[in-house]
Amino acid sequence: MSIPSDRRFRAALVQLRAGRTIAPNLEAAEALIREAARGGAQYVQTPENTALMELEPALVLAQASPEASSEPLQVFCALAAELGIWLHVGSLGIQADDTRVANRSFLIDPKGAIAARYDKLHMFDVDLAGGESYRESQYYAPGSKAVVADLPWGRLGMTVCYDLRFPALYRALATAGANLIAIPAAFTKQTGQAHWHVLLRARAIETGSFVLAATQGGLHENGRETYGHSMIVSPWGDILAEAGGDPCVIFAEIDLARSDEARAAIPALKHGRPFEIEPAGDEPDFVRKELS
Repeated sequence: MSIPSDRRFRAALVQLRAGRTIAPNLEAAEALIREAARGGAQYVQTPENTALMELEPALVLAQASPEASSEPLQVFCALAAELGIWLHVGSLGIQADDTRVANRSFLIDPKGAIAARYDKLHMFDVDLAGGESYRESQYYAPGSKAVVADLPWGRLGMTVCYDLRFPALYRALATAGANLIAIPAAFTKQTGQAHWHVLLRARAIETGSFVLAATQGGLHENGRETYGHSMIVSPWGDILAEAGGDPCVIFAEIDLARSDEARAAIPALKHGRPFEIEPAGDEPDFVRKELS
């Protein structure tokens, strides 16, 4: 990747509270994306499940379409071209087969063309305290490839929500040249209150990258409550911008020279070493003889 001469840009994150019907979700997302563009953003990111927040597998599948005929995707491609921005749609449900959909993230260029796509790798199959239970694998087909994409200012690593808990993915993206990491999400309120801030800051610090994480926030129609607190974090772990719990837009000025500085100060990406795990077992013979 060649280093661009101008490595500064204005980023915006759109925080949403999507419901169970696509049309009003698109209307709400479009209004905030336009607000971000009016605010001078050159890169705009929306959360996971931008067009639909639904937990019933049958209803997720019923409202998903193949990529070629996805109405939400067509709307966002046209909007990116109209506004002349890099629009990163956190994820949309794209029909993968007759029984499951892909939780797919799209990076759309200022001409409205799809520059990169990424299918969420890790499925959120958990039982939380208090009775909350999620089984994404019932209706989502996991991806199999990590993705990096070149922006005019640097290289973007694409991830989604639960991926955040798998640090090896982020180290791999950084060693592949990513100095910007996208983590659009829909974190639950319970897990978000406990872990959201520390995990985002850790991924930024570990990789020396800017982290941009747009998320859903608030009580949704389906009864799920998401944490909100969309955040932009510097490579040194500083929070540059943070939302509250309601739909909104947040902005930050990004200077990728700060990624170079962080990686030069703590060159952990260069210092990784291969190793093996040696299980603890019996002491060597010479120790056993001395103790006998």
